[in-house]
Amino acid sequence: MIRIGLTGSIGMGKSTTAKMFAGQGVPVHDADACVHALYEGRAAPLIEAEFPGTVTEGKVDRTLLSKKVLGNPDAMKRLEKIVHPLVREEERKFLEAAQADNQPFVLMDIPLLFETGAENRVDVIVVVTADAAIQKERVLARPGMNEERFQAILDKQMPDAEKRLGADFLIDTGQGMEAAEKRVTEILETLSNRG
Repeated sequence: MIRIGLTGSIGMGKSTTAKMFAGQGVPVHDADACVHALYEGRAAPLIEAEFPGTVTEGKVDRTLLSKKVLGNPDAMKRLEKIVHPLVREEERKFLEAAQADNQPFVLMDIPLLFETGAENRVDVIVVVTADAAIQKERVLARPGMNEERFQAILDKQMPDAEKRLGADFLIDTGQGMEAAEKRVTEILETLSNRG
């Protein structure tokens, strides 16, 4: 079973690309969705114990939590110590289920793949990219987004040019979604031929 790692900076079209892989029958593990689910479940009491007052009605209030951890590296490390092992456990269950299903591929959608050292947990890396002007236009069109927030997010992420250097395959969503869909098909065909 080939574990495909999918990553890309904000606004590059990574989530849309993950759906394209899913549409071709590839099981997808979405790290962000996993964290969201944990914040509404198993992680909530652990986070409340570490950061009192951040859980409302059994769910982590992301706004209250970010006030306690953003800009505080020590608090962020304490949060990651709670969340990362739980995400890894969910990932392991996902991989075991896919293996039992004899899936030829799985897609690991990991936004901070390089930043968290997750490249060691995948077999190939696909980086979703687009021209910087397209990226900026997409991100600033999001509700509640502004130049300052966009820059703060970019500052936390490895630059796109560096991610591209670490890629086995690139998907340029700036060429349009039809071209991206075609590229997904090409990548899966190439990987099938390797096996």
